[in-house]
Amino acid sequence: MSSQPPIGQIHSRIRNAPGVPVIRNINWGGLRTLYIKEVRRFFKVQLQTIWAPAITTLLFLIVFTVATGAKRPVLVGGETVTFADFIAPGLIISQGMMGPAFANASFSLLVGKIQGTIVDYLQPPLSTMELLTALVGGAVTRAAIVGFVVWLAMVAYPGVHVTPHAPLAILWFGLLGTLFLSFLGVLTSIWAEKFDHAAAVTNFVVTPLALLSGTFYSVDRLAPAFRAFSHANPFFYIISGFRYGFLGVADSPIALGSLVVLGIDVVLGLACYLLLKRGWRLKN
Repeated sequence: MSSQPPIGQIHSRIRNAPGVPVIRNINWGGLRTLYIKEVRRFFKVQLQTIWAPAITTLLFLIVFTVATGAKRPVLVGGETVTFADFIAPGLIISQGMMGPAFANASFSLLVGKIQGTIVDYLQPPLSTMELLTALVGGAVTRAAIVGFVVWLAMVAYPGVHVTPHAPLAILWFGLLGTLFLSFLGVLTSIWAEKFDHAAAVTNFVVTPLALLSGTFYSVDRLAPAFRAFSHANPFFYIISGFRYGFLGVADSPIALGSLVVLGIDVVLGLACYLLLKRGWRLKN
């Protein structure tokens, strides 16, 4: 007797006929797998990727509030707030969220190029958009975790009030800011050929823009030339909008800042997509 199963059973085991693609539209399984891989990667070294930036951000808060006075008045949007309440939201978004987002996004592809494992990202059946979504999603997740940890610590810190005033503004500008640095990190990892290149972008682009964005001071008190430079800095609009979510006041119009940062995010996201699709410095 034949040991082969009946023809009906054979047909029931065939999901797609030969030549018919199994994956249609979006490869949700592959996207989820790569996203989980990115999240697990930074969780394996969470002492460095989560707790270290959180502690560094809290040290900034402690040093500046002790040195200048936590209750020193600061004028923001025509209203006076304490210095501790003014500086806390800016530290959460700039040091606690955007920095880790850039670090995470600028690491994966760069390490793949250096170690020769870039095929692990290029060979799976993932579209360019799915690859970019997983990389950026992992960076945004890390930023959200670090930001939440910092916020919880600031809630318990005496003299600082970080009760949300407009939660939607916090979520919106938090998302815009982390997407901005995530896209910039992906562009850096595509362009860079060694860790020194990524460190150069961090030291000469990200850090200066973060420190000169109004995190530690109100731009209204600057000289006209420096005030104009601050208003040309995308970090300024992100921090101002995020601060509005906690204080209800801001240094700039919220709608204008939202449109500016959203436009930059769209341009950077499109640039990432096109470069990944071409395989520039990845497939060569």
